[in-house]
Amino acid sequence: MNRNLKQYIRLLWQSILFWTIVMGLYSIFRYYGIDEEEGFTVIPEYSGNTGTLRALMGFTGIGAMLGFVYASIDFLFDKNTSNKLSLVWDLAIRTLLYFITTILIFTIVMDLFSAIYDLNLDTDRGWWKENKSFWATILYIVLVSFVFSFIKIATEKFGKGVFIKMLLGKYKNPQEEKRIFMFLDLKDSTTIAENLGHFKYSQFIQDCFYDLNKVVPKHDAEIYQYVGDEAVLSWPYKKGLANNNCVDLFFSFQQKKQSKADYYQEKYGVIPEFKAGLHGGELMVTEVGVIKKEIAYHGDVINTSARIQAECNTHKVKLLISEKLLKDLHISKHLSSTFLGSVLLKGKQKEVNIHTIEKKAILT
Repeated sequence: MNRNLKQYIRLLWQSILFWTIVMGLYSIFRYYGIDEEEGFTVIPEYSGNTGTLRALMGFTGIGAMLGFVYASIDFLFDKNTSNKLSLVWDLAIRTLLYFITTILIFTIVMDLFSAIYDLNLDTDRGWWKENKSFWATILYIVLVSFVFSFIKIATEKFGKGVFIKMLLGKYKNPQEEKRIFMFLDLKDSTTIAENLGHFKYSQFIQDCFYDLNKVVPKHDAEIYQYVGDEAVLSWPYKKGLANNNCVDLFFSFQQKKQSKADYYQEKYGVIPEFKAGLHGGELMVTEVGVIKKEIAYHGDVINTSARIQAECNTHKVKLLISEKLLKDLHISKHLSSTFLGSVLLKGKQKEVNIHTIEKKAILT
């Protein structure tokens, strides 16, 4: 299945589930037991368990539709406009689209319920302007949207599953995990920076990492940190091995840059090239900081990954991988590996066997 489709389906079911639950809860908050409150006069259609059930059905249906539409809007924006619009304009346009589609969804559901249950619900043009219940619901949707956005941002910041673990306090004490790390570094960065100047060089790096972010979700990677012109990526060990994610990400990134070669050449006069080092194993992970909390990884795996990447220039290759990690991979038919020898990496007492991986030439 296409990776973009997988990403959309994942976003879709999460959004539909979230909005179905929160709108179902809203119907309970709004209508459950309302006929028993003193001073309230409730029409028969909204009273008792039957009225509550109708409201629950209606609002969960609205929630499912909102989840579908909101997820579709977010997916299209993230794929096509997230690097072209400022944050203010991005939020303004999305909010406007959310609002318009919300009105349409409420109108459809109200018309449907009017026909099924013979209700006299006003859905004439502009009905929502003076409808206080609608505006109360919009306020609830806005508040819940902040919660949804917070969860999404926190998940993107810390990685899938990590945010929940942080909430549960899993990393308050150091935990041992098995992970794969990739150190990805811009080739000839000093020369490029001197030629472009600091302002244009910053734009150049920004564009490179924007393209990197386009391929990261497709290969289940997590971005641990950016350090200048270097990015450090990470995978839980099994996820990194699955479908050769840790290797294929590098070639997907290369392909992405090549597809934009004309853009880079025209704007900066240079097409970026990156070199990468890969290694995996057991290390410690823990939560650090108070004012600014972060997840930190400590262990030989990180140091070895960085030093393997530094060997790329020596061997004049773009991708190096430790033999230990290579043995656990099932290299695809379109890739080939070459043993480059044993090297004593800086700061190490034991030599590490390293290999390079390249794409095979396609015969025509």
